[in-house]
Amino acid sequence: MIKFHTQEETDVLVLEEVLEEVGNQSQLVVYNDDHNTFDWVIECFTEILKHSSEQAEQLAMIIHFKGKAIVKTAVFSELKPHKDALIDRGLSAVIEEIPA
Repeated sequence: MIKFHTQEETDVLVLEEVLEEVGNQSQLVVYNDDHNTFDWVIECFTEILKHSSEQAEQLAMIIHFKGKAIVKTAVFSELKPHKDALIDRGLSAVIEEIPA
């Protein structure tokens, strides 16, 4: 039997295939602590995550005042080395999967 797809159905099928290839999106979350300085956190974000100094500073402020911040969103396999590097430098970081 031949099944015909509308343009919208075809777009959805292609999108589902692309999502399967890249994996589920996750977020790298960094938590506030009492022992890392702003300068150290900013340095870690610029070196490891390749954030601009302005972006790194803004994230450090959010972490300080809110207790945590999402510092990067990507697939798990891309975030894992970043999380490990941040932890190696003494920061508190976890990866959380974004619910579908």
